[in-house]
Amino acid sequence: MSDPRTGLRVEALDSTSGDAALADWRHVHNTVVPVASALLSPEDVRDRAGRNLMEVAYAADGTLVGCTTVRPPRDGGAAMVISRVLPEHRGQGIGTVLYERALAAARARGAETIETCVLTSNTSGLRFAERTGFTVEVDRYRLDGDTVDWVELRLA
Repeated sequence: MSDPRTGLRVEALDSTSGDAALADWRHVHNTVVPVASALLSPEDVRDRAGRNLMEVAYAADGTLVGCTTVRPPRDGGAAMVISRVLPEHRGQGIGTVLYERALAAARARGAETIETCVLTSNTSGLRFAERTGFTVEVDRYRLDGDTVDWVELRLA
């Protein structure tokens, strides 16, 4: 899929996706979320691709720029929507396109409540979440091995 506003090419992933696409998603994730508890192995990514809706995004010239994760709602709970953009590609509307796609995917799967999670040290990610309507703090926690907190926010 190509987005006419940004020229992004977005590729959906699943557990049968090729190693290169999964490695690209992993690179974005581990770059944007560089804490011990969140660093993912190739096996972790393939497992997540089997459980979640995941996409990887490339600029029109093929440059890797971002990725998304949608954890579908389970047992009437909230869906988790996360968009990540590599630092050097922020401020170009990429995060908005990825977020809109992820939000639509979550809603298409029946999510009535949408949440996201962000490291409190990721100030640009927190600002983006707030600008897109995630203003209700649900939880704040620190995982073993981390030195910073995570915050879960609900879409108001």
